[in-house]
Amino acid sequence: MTIPVFPIVIAVVALAIALFLFRAIPGLRAYFGYRGKRLITCPETQHKEAVEVAAGDAGLGVFLTEPTLRLRECSRWPERKDCGQECLQQIEADPENCLVWNIVSKWYEGKSCVFCHKQIGPLHHIDHVPALLAPDRKTIEWKRVQPERLPEVLETHRPVCWNCHVTETFRRLHPELVTTREFEPRRSH
Repeated sequence: MTIPVFPIVIAVVALAIALFLFRAIPGLRAYFGYRGKRLITCPETQHKEAVEVAAGDAGLGVFLTEPTLRLRECSRWPERKDCGQECLQQIEADPENCLVWNIVSKWYEGKSCVFCHKQIGPLHHIDHVPALLAPDRKTIEWKRVQPERLPEVLETHRPVCWNCHVTETFRRLHPELVTTREFEPRRSH
């Protein structure tokens, strides 16, 4: 009596796929969890610095059961590239609250545009990003600010919606094409 090979092959393939997924899912979580710029306090200087974790290596490390976390980029590099990367402890302790996107999202939460007074809703990655109004009355997208400067910028700048940012930028760059009119309120009869 011969044992049918096809069901055994299917069982082995199914087991291999299950084992792969068992390791791949945590690896993908690690990869997506460590992506993005982060703000940390440099243990050496006690200043805010922008870092980026090597998310691919972190995901692969979790997949291979050798979790490794290291920096891919830092605003103090290349001068301090050989530092001990002690700042990674801050990221491991609270990865969500040091993510630049989350810091900015919390700052905009509940705020309204200084021009049109429309409330700036929750930030989404696929939307146009809101902007900031500088003390010199120029607007800038928050993504154009160096991440390590964000804490000081958020203290001195005010929120601007995307539409008003575009309008104000046009007004600043092409004042000869803009006509400002004063309107009288309508009177009801």
